[in-house]
Amino acid sequence: MRRRTLLASALTAAAALSLTACNGDDQDKPAAEVSGGTAAKPIVTLDNPMAKPDLVLTDTAGKKYDLVKETKGHPTLIYFGYTNCPDVCPLTMANIAVAVKQLPKAEQKDLRVVFVTSDPERDTPATLKKWLGGINKDFTGLTGKFDTIQAGARSVNIGIEKPVKKKNGDVVSTHGAQVLLSSPKDNKIHWMGMQEATSDNYTKALPKIVKGQNP
Repeated sequence: MRRRTLLASALTAAAALSLTACNGDDQDKPAAEVSGGTAAKPIVTLDNPMAKPDLVLTDTAGKKYDLVKETKGHPTLIYFGYTNCPDVCPLTMANIAVAVKQLPKAEQKDLRVVFVTSDPERDTPATLKKWLGGINKDFTGLTGKFDTIQAGARSVNIGIEKPVKKKNGDVVSTHGAQVLLSSPKDNKIHWMGMQEATSDNYTKALPKIVKGQNP
């Protein structure tokens, strides 16, 4: 299997994250400074909530999408990944999709799930639409200039690097494997879903998160 490394930058005062591998081979994981314990928890509460990334990108309909404006007042999940990822990205989004389906219809409608590509050269609006359509057609896919996306990711301490094409034709794309979860009460990111989080973990957490409560 082609190896693609997922880079998770160290969270500042909130948490310290480690490198993970897209094929599931985890590196050493230092403890994170989060409320109630370490990053061993599948969904952690940040000691210092973060503002959502200030990104204005293009959605799957080819229209401008202001992430902060469009998600204001809504519980929001944000994930940086790419459609050609062989395992972690589709698994993470599928886990979220399973959990979302367990919510009451009104809460499903209120929730915003945003997938921001870390590989915008290949992930066009049409590509994102087709890929997300197979997971949940209500999820929002965003693409744009890589430098803009990278700056937005770094503003919330998620590291991504520009995809690199190897001599064998393999494209290596590195990005953080964490899901950012924000509260509808103050529009800030209070929680983080780790790579290990399962559909059951999200199913248990989302009913509280949509209400702005700690899971």
